[in-house]
Amino acid sequence: MALQLIDADGVEALTMRKLAAALDANPMSLYHHVPNKDAVLRGVAERVGSQFRAGEREGIPWQDRLRELALGFRELCHRHPKLMGYSFARPDYIQPEDPFWLGLTDVLAAAKLPVSEIPRVAATLCAMFTGLLFGELNGALQRWTTLPPAPADPDGEDAPLPPKDMVDTMFSCALDAVIVGVETHVARLREDV
Repeated sequence: MALQLIDADGVEALTMRKLAAALDANPMSLYHHVPNKDAVLRGVAERVGSQFRAGEREGIPWQDRLRELALGFRELCHRHPKLMGYSFARPDYIQPEDPFWLGLTDVLAAAKLPVSEIPRVAATLCAMFTGLLFGELNGALQRWTTLPPAPADPDGEDAPLPPKDMVDTMFSCALDAVIVGVETHVARLREDV
C-alpha cells in the first residue's frame, strides 16, 4: 500500500496517517510493525529492489549481459519513478546483497576485470547509471536535448521535449560508452601485467 501511495503522490506526500487510512487501520497500530516513516521507505525500497532481475543468461557475452542489466534497472526505475528519485538521493540505496549490485559485479567478473578492480568500477557504473536515470526521471535529460548550442533570443520559447525514442537512443548511447569504457579499462590492466 505504501508503494501505491508513493507511486501516486510521491515520497513527500506519504505519511503514517495516510498509510493507516489507506489500510483502514489506526495510525498508532502501524508503529507496532515499523518504528517510523523512514523504516517504511526502507522496506518499500527493499521490496522494489527485490523485483529486479539481473539477467542471469550466462551464455551471452558480458557486454550483452551489462546491457540487459542496465536496461532492466532502467525499466524498474520507470515503473516507480517517484520512489527511485527519492532513493537516488540516499547514499545507501544500493546494498551489497541487492540483485543489481550482485549482477553488476558478476558481469564485471565475466569481463575478466581483476577482483580488486570490481568494486571501484561497479561503483563508478552505479554512479553513471544513477545520474543518467535521475536526469531522465526528473526531466532534465529531456530538457537538455532542447537547449540551443548558443543562448536563445530574449523572446525565444522553450523547445518541445524530445520524443521517448530519442531518450531511449540517448540511454543506449551512454550504455555503449560504458561498455567501451569497461573494455578499455580491462585491456589497459592486461597491458600493465
